Amino acid sequence: MSIWKETTPSRQTPTAAPEAMPPAAYEAPSKPGLALSPAAATVPHADAGLPRKESLIAADITIEGKIEGGGSVHIAGKFKGDVNVQGDLTIEAGAKLTGGVRADKVTIAGELEGNVEQASRIDLLESAVVTGDLKAGSLTVATGARMRGQVAFGWDDGKGPAGKRGHGAESGLNS
Repeated sequence: MSIWKETTPSRQTPTAAPEAMPPAAYEAPSKPGLALSPAAATVPHADAGLPRKESLIAADITIEGKIEGGGSVHIAGKFKGDVNVQGDLTIEAGAKLTGGVRADKVTIAGELEGNVEQASRIDLLESAVVTGDLKAGSLTVATGARMRGQVAFGWDDGKGPAGKRGHGAESGLNS
C-alpha cells in the first residue's frame, strides 16, 4: 500500500471564505467541549458603542462566592454570595440567589433571598419570589410576583422619607 499526496488541482468550485464574526459577538470557549449558545453570542446591549460582557451561571451549576465587575450576570442556577456589577443582573425562573445585590438593572424571575441595596431599575416578573429589602430608582411588579420585605423606589439619592416604603408578603404594585 502506498501513501501519496495528489498534486493535481481538484475540480471542485471554490467557495467563499466564511465571514468572520466580530470579536465582541463571539469568544472562544475556555475549555474543550464548551461552546456559547447562539443566544448568548447575540445579546443586545443598551449602549451599542461599548460591548457589555455577560457571564452565565448555568442551570445545573451551584456556586458560592462573590461576583464583582463591570459586565452583566445571568443566573440560571444557584449562587450564594454578593453580586456587585456595573451591568445588569438577571435571575431566571428556577434559579436562586442568596446574597446582597448592587447592579444597574435587576430582573428577577426566580428567587432572591437578600437585599437589593442599589439598582436603577428592578423588574419582578410573575414567577419572582423575593425575601429581602429592595432599593431602586424604579420598580415594576408583575401580577403573581411575591415579596416579603421593604421597598424604597423613586428617590434619586435613596434617602427618601420612610413614609414612601411599601411592606407586605404579596405586593400588587405596578409602576
